[in-house]
Amino acid sequence: MADKRHATRLLSLDVFRGITVAGMILVNNPGDWGHVYAPLLHAPWHGWTPTDLIFPFFLFIVGVSITYALGGPIGQQKGVAGKILRRSLVLFGLGLFLNLFPKFDFATFRIPGVLQRIALVYLACSLIYLRTSTRAQSRLIVILLIAYWLLLTVVPVPGVGYANMEPTTNLGAWLDRTLLEGHLWASAKVWDPEGLLSTLPAIATGLSGVLVGTLLRSDRPEADKVAWLFAAGCLSVVSGVIWDSFFPINKALWTSSFVLLTAGLAMLGLALCYWFIDVQVRTSPGYRRWTTPFVAFGVNAITVFFLSGLIPRILNMIRVTRPDGTEVGAREWMYQTFFVPYFTSPYNASLAGAVTFILIWVVILWWMYAKKIIIKV
Repeated sequence: MADKRHATRLLSLDVFRGITVAGMILVNNPGDWGHVYAPLLHAPWHGWTPTDLIFPFFLFIVGVSITYALGGPIGQQKGVAGKILRRSLVLFGLGLFLNLFPKFDFATFRIPGVLQRIALVYLACSLIYLRTSTRAQSRLIVILLIAYWLLLTVVPVPGVGYANMEPTTNLGAWLDRTLLEGHLWASAKVWDPEGLLSTLPAIATGLSGVLVGTLLRSDRPEADKVAWLFAAGCLSVVSGVIWDSFFPINKALWTSSFVLLTAGLAMLGLALCYWFIDVQVRTSPGYRRWTTPFVAFGVNAITVFFLSGLIPRILNMIRVTRPDGTEVGAREWMYQTFFVPYFTSPYNASLAGAVTFILIWVVILWWMYAKKIIIKV
């Protein structure tokens, strides 16, 4: 369903969301998965790369957005909890559809996923925001992070006999296999990076965004907001790095140290966007000139994420016969025809394919933004 652009939006938040979604599309759509520069891949296990920041940044933004959506008249409406639940179910359903498409094999399809985690975090954070104070939300973040740390490092894993953080034998992997066997990430089969247990610290990521959104919506002077964001961001990053020494930063496990690191970096990134786009623009309007492409991504974030995952699969269903008689999907044919011959490095060809995909979306989303169209989910 199309809708007009909201009159009350925080432009810097739309820009930050747009940058994050563009990054998500970049890392999810290389021309060739066999040739990808290391920063555009996830860390193999412990540690992190720039790619590992993208999903937690988005969940952080979900938390900030909740305060703008529910902190006004919508949050006071009757039946708002039902609307939150319906939106969560739609997001979860879209994620399931992506996992099912195109085979629709209900016996083995993956149940967890990115949109599914967004749905769960949105549901939990929205209800918590409506029913608790800022102090209670802060305490809940601490409880979630400490509880998750203890679960992974103290509780013995059934069938293993000791607590551990290995990919296939940690407590989260055991829970995923126990409840979702046969419906996990195909690349791992026995565990899932968006698994059940790691959703708990992911909720803490969303709640950190809720706290930031509450700060940004407060009556504090703008300079104070930026100062608080920078201070909190630096403290969170340092805390994450310290915790990493005995609870490693790990995106697949969504460890508590990972939550602190990524939430802190997200605070710093949003603080910069807020200062330059929403504050400095009053004295220097030119600060906003570069924002339009990212705003276009930001206001239709879920739409572009969903379609950017769906369209390549549709293209691969279209078979093209090459001169040597072999058949390939249309996406592969376009990559081999329009990119590979023009780059001496296969890594550059792969990157060019991903960047071109983003540029195509820039044109589409810019047109939608110019028409003041938002596809609401």
